[in-house]
Amino acid sequence: MQPETKWTVGELLDWTAKYFAQKQFDSPRLDAEILLAHALKKKRIDLYVSHDQVPEQQLRDTFRELVKQRTEGCPVAYLVGKKEFFGLDFQVNQNVLIPRPDTECLVDAALRLAKKEAWKRILDIGTGSGCIAIALAKHLPGSTVCAVDISEKALEVARGNARNHQLDTRVEFLCGSLLGPIVGRELFDAIVSNPPYIPAKEIEELEVGVKKYEPRSALDGGPEGLDIISEIIKQVPASLKNGGHLLIEVGVGQAEAVGNLIKDTVGLESLPTISDGSQIQRVVHARKVF
Repeated sequence: MQPETKWTVGELLDWTAKYFAQKQFDSPRLDAEILLAHALKKKRIDLYVSHDQVPEQQLRDTFRELVKQRTEGCPVAYLVGKKEFFGLDFQVNQNVLIPRPDTECLVDAALRLAKKEAWKRILDIGTGSGCIAIALAKHLPGSTVCAVDISEKALEVARGNARNHQLDTRVEFLCGSLLGPIVGRELFDAIVSNPPYIPAKEIEELEVGVKKYEPRSALDGGPEGLDIISEIIKQVPASLKNGGHLLIEVGVGQAEAVGNLIKDTVGLESLPTISDGSQIQRVVHARKVF
């Protein structure tokens, strides 16, 4: 992009999409649209009715800086400060993991069970941005959700998201490790979690946007990726009602190992694993036995 050129919205989009494609980004056109809409303070759809307009130089400079940071690897969600998840917008920053489509499988599975069994109390472990807890509360008006995270900075983001969706009276956020903050409380109908499950040795192999910008504590699951999951499974029976459900998101190829951890845990029975849209075994399911 040359400063002296009077770039139109359409030309900015086309040039940037091609540039991102050369960088082998997964969604070059979408990235360009999101960043330009953010820089111009417009909705994405409005870019196309503004195709022939020439943005002011200051707005083009803002866009140019966003493109530069994206090229350096910064995820689009952090650059614009938000990410859509389960049809809802969530504010995000580098204190929280960016919500991913894979995790929508966990929410969908929980909602189907919750509506069938009329869950009243749900616990979300490692809530991060609050996306799981808030999506569940949004679609289950008769339920309350307790959400725990070890990071107070992450909880600041999550509380803001709950306020934005007018759910702060139905989602309670607690700071602490795993189930520690809810010991001694009333039992839950279900416990859900998207815990850290990336094997430590694989983190440096992840794309730069993940390993450089996203919080390592939300990714690193220990040597085999199962350390946090194992601790959750050990602690869950004491906080679930009889017949209550545990739903845990896992990484590719981890479902069998996590299922074995459940089978070895007194008080839990293993149920069929739930696959995501790519037919990857994504959500391990267990139930508290009487």
